[in-house]
This record gives sequence, structure tokens and C-alpha cells, in this order.
Amino acid sequence: MKMKNLPLKINIETQKVLKKAISANRALAKLNGVAKIIPNSQILINSLVLREAKDSSEIENIITTHDELFRAGLDIDSVTNETKEVEHYRQALLKGYALVQEHKLLLKRDIIAIQKELEQNDAGVRRQSGTVLRNMATGEVVFEPPQEYEVIEELLGNLEQYINEPNELDPLVNMAIIHYQFESIHPFYDGNGRTGRIINILYLILKELLDLPILYLSSYIIQNKADYYRLLQEVRTKENWEEWVLYMLDGVEQTSLETIELINGIYALMHKTKTEIKEKLPKIYSKDLVEILFMHPYTKIEFLVDRLDLHRHTASSYLNGLEKIGIMQSIKIGRSKYFINIELFNMLKKGV
Repeated sequence: MKMKNLPLKINIETQKVLKKAISANRALAKLNGVAKIIPNSQILINSLVLREAKDSSEIENIITTHDELFRAGLDIDSVTNETKEVEHYRQALLKGYALVQEHKLLLKRDIIAIQKELEQNDAGVRRQSGTVLRNMATGEVVFEPPQEYEVIEELLGNLEQYINEPNELDPLVNMAIIHYQFESIHPFYDGNGRTGRIINILYLILKELLDLPILYLSSYIIQNKADYYRLLQEVRTKENWEEWVLYMLDGVEQTSLETIELINGIYALMHKTKTEIKEKLPKIYSKDLVEILFMHPYTKIEFLVDRLDLHRHTASSYLNGLEKIGIMQSIKIGRSKYFINIELFNMLKKGV
């Protein structure tokens, strides 16, 4: 099947799609507002990017634990290769976020830079033919993406134009179209699925539907993985755009509502932690200390030394005190001592 350039030549905004787009946009707008209750945006970015990195990689059968992933974020050497791959995803996502913030565009060169960060190589756009997409269970070839380098480059140029030029479609409908198109171009030897899911969030940032990169569809896709691949294929074989777009809109709505619940949980836990420290350790309480404890599930003495300008002995006594009242739990990793925010860790692990 020869791939077509965008825009589509059909009316994709059916009555069902428009109705679903309204509720998905409403949920997304509510999420964008709720995110502002956390005073330090880096807390949410760190927490949610870590979860997305794990979930998006799990779709590609790159499996790691939350514990290993959190440790990788601290540059601890004793992590698996799978965890390092997930950490590369986190770095690629944040790189993309920085590029979109800087340029107010999402360019082809940015997408290539994101994939390079993800895969840690310079392979770039496919130049050799032979790439096919197979049914994981049967090995059957289900789709042959464009093979010629010039065709791939032309399609990517068309996609870049579509992403950055305004049109009359709802941005969430456009996100679904863009995701399908990118996955079907399949421009790289590896990392197409993960790069495509990063493009989703960057497009929402670009269209100013979100201020922070905090909505990720990977957990939704994991829960509905068979439908994801089936519907991608049905667009190719039957032009079943309506069901595909409805699937993606439902993902935005459900994930927005789940993320709102998680943010409210983090906020409530921060308030509880603040209250406990004020009551039990009033001499060490500060707003900055509480924020440090939520910047990452793992904290170490150096974080307090650097960010609160404390002597090492004082920082150590702060964390030991927090462990005594049950807020933190110490753990030795290699030669270093870390303190885990147990309730935050469990909240991020469960997602609620």
C-alpha cells in the first residue's frame, strides 16, 4: 500500500468523534489546571516522566522495575541494560520537551534528535530496505512501510509541515492522525513506537493544551494493546479512521482523569508530610525541604547539602530524623546511603 500525504481527503470528524473530542478536551483542560496545585513543576515532571518511560518501554517488551528505574535516575551503576534503555527514553522525552519549548515548533530534525537520544546511536532515518512489521504471535508480515530513503524523507517532510501548520481539525484528532502517520512511515530502524509516543505529548505542548509534559498514553495502550495494533492496521487496510481516532481520544480522556487523581494524591501527601514535619521536627521544617523529598523517590545527603546549603552533618541529621518519624527509609546502595520516600514511591508504582 502506497502511503498518502497529509492532510486526509476524508471527513474524519464524524458526530461520534466530535462528541468524544469534547469530553477528552474537557478532561485534558482540567488536568492542565490541576497540575498548577503543585508549586514546583519539576516534581510532577520528574514523577510522571519516570512512569511514562517505564510504561512506554514496556509496550516494546523492555521490562524494568520502578525501583531500578528510580535508581537509574540517580546514575547508580548497578542497573540492568533494560533499565538503562528506559532511562534513555526519559532523557529523550525531556530533550524533546526542551526543543519544543525553545523553538515553538516540532521539526523533523528534532524527531531525529529524540530518536538518537533514545537509541544512543547515529543510525538516523532508514536507508536500507527490508523493514517489515510482523504479527508478534504468528510472525506473519502485516505491513510493509515505505522502503526507499527518498520516500521516507518526503513523507517525514510532509508530516513536519502538517504538525506545524494550523488546520481546522481539533488538535486531539490531529494527534491521532499524526501518531498513525508516523508509526506507518516507521522511519527508523528501531525506536519508532517510543518516538511516536513522545511526539504525542510534544504535540499537546506545541498546541498549548498542556503547559507541562504530564499526559502519557502508554499505560492506556498497555491495557488495550491488542486494540492499539488492530486499529492501526485497520486504518491501513480499511481506512477505519473513526474507531482509531475514538480509541486515541478515549486514551486522552481516561489518562487525564487518572493523572488528575495521581496529582491530587501527590499534593495530599505533600501536605501530610509538611504537617508531620512541622509537628514532630519543627526546627528542620522548610518548604524547600519538603519539595526536595518529592523531587525524586530517592533522596541522599548531597541533595540537601546542595539545595539547602547545609553542612553534611546537618543534612545527615535531617534525613535520619525524617526516618525516625517514618517519612523516609534508608537503604545502602553500593557505598552510598539513600533515603526513600516510601509513600511517594508506592504511589508512583501503583499510579494512584
